[in-house]
Amino acid sequence: MNRHYDRLIELFARLPGIGPRHAGRIVLSLLGRDPTDIQAFAQALGDLPTQVTLCKACFNVTDRDQCAICTDASRSVDALFVVERISDLQAVERAGLWKGRYHVLGGTIDPVGTDQGAVLRVRELAVRARELVARHGSVELVLATGTDTAGEATAQFLAKELASLKDVRLTRLGRGLSSGTHLEYADEMTLKHALESRK
Repeated sequence: MNRHYDRLIELFARLPGIGPRHAGRIVLSLLGRDPTDIQAFAQALGDLPTQVTLCKACFNVTDRDQCAICTDASRSVDALFVVERISDLQAVERAGLWKGRYHVLGGTIDPVGTDQGAVLRVRELAVRARELVARHGSVELVLATGTDTAGEATAQFLAKELASLKDVRLTRLGRGLSSGTHLEYADEMTLKHALESRK
């Protein structure tokens, strides 16, 4: 086989959810595209590290210090929707059900791991919660992690870690999300019921 072709397959296969066979199909698909499209794709990938960054407040994607949601004055500031991933935030935004702000944890904890919460942005969440309490008197943190084992373990971990914060109300999404569901795959009505019945 061609070395460059094999290298592309290897690189695509490193992406989550893409194995070597799927990566091979992607590369073959690209071979049939207009060279201008491929060059535009390559340029966009090359620009990714310098043109896309994470919001310093909520860790959403942005091209400046803070994302459009965090700088939107019409958004409620007394509640944060705490999600596992950016894709969860995007799913809730598409549904148009949340008018507050967000906090992206950056994943979940391993329920059987020894270093629980090491990679999550829990410290940053606690700092934001304290700042919001200082400015507004109280804050609600809606723990919107998935209903799978890792999501439930993460919610329990957050509840324990944030329990000592004063004037911070922790709520969890209610009925509507079936066991094992991730927010990014939930439909609008399911999200609506889960948000309305949070407790």
